[in-house]
Formats: sequence, C-alpha cells, structure tokens
Amino acid sequence: MSIRAAAASLDTCSPARGGASRRRFAVLLPLAAALGLGACAKSAPEDPFPLPRRPVSPIVSPRYSNEDARDSVKEAQTVMKLADLAAGMYVADIGAGEGYYTVRLAPLVGRQGRVLAEDIVPQTRDNLAARVQREKLDNVAVRLGKENDPLLPGHSFDRIFMIHMYHEIERPSEFLWHVRDALKPGGRVVVVDADRPTDRHGTPPKLLICEFAAIGYGLTRFERLTDDAYFAQFEASAPKPAPAGIPTCG
Repeated sequence: MSIRAAAASLDTCSPARGGASRRRFAVLLPLAAALGLGACAKSAPEDPFPLPRRPVSPIVSPRYSNEDARDSVKEAQTVMKLADLAAGMYVADIGAGEGYYTVRLAPLVGRQGRVLAEDIVPQTRDNLAARVQREKLDNVAVRLGKENDPLLPGHSFDRIFMIHMYHEIERPSEFLWHVRDALKPGGRVVVVDADRPTDRHGTPPKLLICEFAAIGYGLTRFERLTDDAYFAQFEASAPKPAPAGIPTCG
C-alpha cells in the first residue's frame, strides 16, 4: 500500500469493526503518527478572548470582612446610595459570598424588585441559599455561575454589583462581555474594590477603567470610600466589541 493510500484509508475517528479492521487500524496507527496525521485529533477552537496582562488573586474566603465592622462604617448604605438604588429595581450581586450585600439589597428594592445572588463556589452558594431561606427573603434568588460567565438572564438588571471580587476574575474581558448582555437599557455595573495591585486583592482604578472601556463601558461615577477602597460605576457607552477585537490593558 502506498503512503497516500494508507493515509486515505485511515478512519481513526470511527470505531473499527471486525478483526481485520482492528488489525489494519493497529498497523496504520504508527504510520499516521509518522505522517503527523494524529488519530481522531481535532484542534481545539482558539479562545477568542484575550488573556489579561496582570495577575489574578485567588478566592480565599466567602467574606470580605466582618459584617458588623462593615456596618459600623456604613459601607453598604453608602454604596447603595451612590448607586442610586431604588425600590422596584432588579439587581444582581455577583460573587455574593455569604450575602452581606444580598440581604441588604433585598429590603431596599422591595417586594416589586428582585435580587439575584451569584457565586461560583457550590458550598458558598448553598450556604447563601440557606441564609436567604432562613431570613425569608422572598425577592431573592441564588444561582451558581461560572468563573468567566455569571450566567445572568439577558436584559434583566438595573444594577449589577461586583463588590471586592473583581480582582478574582480570571478572564475579565470574557466576564464583562457576558455581563453586558444582562443589563437593561441604562443599566449600570457597580464595582467596589481596593486600590492596590491585583495580586494583593485589589484593582488599580486606571486598570479597572481600561478593562471596562475595552468592552464598551464608560465610567459614570467614581468616588473614594476610604484611603484604600473606591466606588466605580459604569454604563454601556459604545458598541459591544467582537471577542477577537478586544484590546488588552496593562
């Protein structure tokens, strides 16, 4: 058999039938390797989203800080006021953890509003669901998301909160690309984070603004909360780019 004929006869992605076929498969497989054909090899599709040019912090805890300590400085109260939150709004709490914001958002949006709390750690999601049930928060739903896609329903939210978790997102361009689809017209994304490098559980504001701008978001408000922490709010202001056309920052 010629090399051309041998290569043409290889159908390694279909199960061989009968002894003769299996023997021929065993004989031709080394030939396929020598020719660089690869049995049943299918090249994985190229990932269209760019990789970040900065480190990513690991998830180390389902809580950012003690809830009483956060309440003592009126953290949630301040953030929700800056976000112009109102009764009847639909909001998402991404990376909700133990639910510090979830349980404070629920009474503010009221019976006509809704809160979707999302986390990517199954046990954390389960613990939060138990808390929601225990506190009888009937306007709250809890969902398990993916690392680079929170799996939010499309065109559903007036506000999407990302509190002290942005630095843990492995693929920010992909994540923010999916988040855009979940916003209502005029909806906004709210980020609270520390002003320090991403490998120290924070995000420098300049980097944050660049990564949001790469997906077509514009900064609508920026406020310092403490010497270390800040509030940033974004709204879709330009067409959503194709994944392959997203620039990288840093």
